[in-house]
Amino acid sequence: MDYKNTILVCAGTGCMSSSSLKILKRLEDLMAEKGILEQTKIVKTGCFGLCSVGPIVIVYPEGAFYAHVQEEDADRIVNEHLIGGKIVKDLLYKEALLENGEIRPFEEVPFYNKQVRIALEHCGRIQAEDINDYIETAEGYEAIKKAITKMTREDVIEEIKRSGLRGRGGGGFPTGLKWQFAYNAPGDQKYVICNADEGDPGAFMDRSVLEGDPHAVIEAMMITGYAIGANHGYIYIRAEYPVAIKRLEIALAQARESGYLGKNVMGTDFEFDIELKLGAGAFVCGEETALINSIEGKRGMANPKPPFPANEGVWKKPTIINNVETLANVPKIILKGADWFASIGTEKSKGTKVFALGGKINNVGLVEVPMGTTLREIIYEVGGGIPNGKAFKAVQTGGPSGGCITADYLDTQIDFDSLTALGSMMGSGGMIVMDEDNCMVDIAKFFLDFTVEESCGKCTPCREGTKRMLEILERISEGHGTLEDLDKLERLANTIKSTALCGLGQTAPNPVLSTLKYFRDEYVAHVVDKKCPAGVCTALLEYFITDKCIGCTKCARVCPVTAISGKVKEKHVIDTDKCIKCGACMDACPVNAIIKK
Repeated sequence: MDYKNTILVCAGTGCMSSSSLKILKRLEDLMAEKGILEQTKIVKTGCFGLCSVGPIVIVYPEGAFYAHVQEEDADRIVNEHLIGGKIVKDLLYKEALLENGEIRPFEEVPFYNKQVRIALEHCGRIQAEDINDYIETAEGYEAIKKAITKMTREDVIEEIKRSGLRGRGGGGFPTGLKWQFAYNAPGDQKYVICNADEGDPGAFMDRSVLEGDPHAVIEAMMITGYAIGANHGYIYIRAEYPVAIKRLEIALAQARESGYLGKNVMGTDFEFDIELKLGAGAFVCGEETALINSIEGKRGMANPKPPFPANEGVWKKPTIINNVETLANVPKIILKGADWFASIGTEKSKGTKVFALGGKINNVGLVEVPMGTTLREIIYEVGGGIPNGKAFKAVQTGGPSGGCITADYLDTQIDFDSLTALGSMMGSGGMIVMDEDNCMVDIAKFFLDFTVEESCGKCTPCREGTKRMLEILERISEGHGTLEDLDKLERLANTIKSTALCGLGQTAPNPVLSTLKYFRDEYVAHVVDKKCPAGVCTALLEYFITDKCIGCTKCARVCPVTAISGKVKEKHVIDTDKCIKCGACMDACPVNAIIKK
């Protein structure tokens, strides 16, 4: 059916938390009331990526990009745009409106125009809960059809190998080679696992793919199963992802009803089905052997390797484990060919990478860029730079397993090897930007505290070593550290890296080692000067009232320990011995007369 207009409404978790479903309902009700519902296609999509300006509504054919939409704005969109034929310019995303008054379609705004969307291609474009939209709009299930009717299992593996696709879950191991190992492994039963146990702080790449394009992952698992000779798969997803789980359940049911899952797929002798397994949110279960133990009903703890899962995985059978983003690339490679995918990216890192861009950045959200894009391009062109005119300080890539990269390396190309050389890593794709107000000791402490909490406790280096490192960092941030502590930190970190059982422990020291390498002066300031240069570590702060004080008494009234004294209309004073450094006085001061040092 030809529609006069198509309206895309973001129903990713972020926009839903800002009531986007109420906006969707209001749009439907108004269009029904005005008699235009039948001529308008409304699509409840996944995440558009530009999370900082949600809820988002896109109206075609113009591609009008409405941002920060509220429920009451639906009336204007229907009456002025759909019925009146005039774009509601004051509701547009600021970058979508040109100086001459013309509008820039959603795909052409700066946030998107440097991106190449492969894994995220259909997120924000299709109805995630409708298999027909996937089939009609996204060439859905054409890749598995091509694989099982026109390609041998060896052909499929060879195509993935030639494409240069590497695992997007952190390790960067060649995907086709992993498949080859499982294909060669003896066994009458093999398995495919989708690792959706996304646990890095601030990361939401996998969640967004599953919310916006679940059938792509299902289709990719089927292709993997065909290639290695498996007939059963598991999607291991954390229970904290209710929207993704619901859409996966709907997608799996639709795929079975349509004959894409089960026996005799598309009239062939190929059979494959998928089972959902919910994880309890343990970060360590992102490690493949811990994940396997969890699926089998055991405690999520890592096992020594070898044997590797491709030879002996779940239920002791050959098993392929790929993460969500890796799998999301597979149908496109089968349809468009290995040469197409290999033409994107760098010599050793092919294709694109999805990053969850967060922290001190204007355009918070999901970005997908070709491998080889520089950090500067991501942060300043796609990300829109640092808010409030602050200076860039560092970017943490790879989450708790990664490291901090300084301004000196902003022109580094993003690929697996370049990031490793800088003491960081690609990881699953978290990218946290920091500005001049961030304390790097505090950043290292934050990530190490997370790792200590998430350690499974099986091996001594990770269980005990990371705790000792955290204790040293706490002493330093409280002003009790010594220069000898810095040497101890490095020795401990390097020992843990070389002796821990699994990837969680082996990479846990990275945030500490990278901040010690690039920001050692901040550690020394904490230890020698007993000062936090960024003014973050509470124990090392002191609050002062400057001559700007107008004597309004607001600071004294909010101080919970009566540490501020002074007469009305006279400069007040803070008793630093009493002060608990809560910052309430600074927040209350109307003239910014209170500073911290």
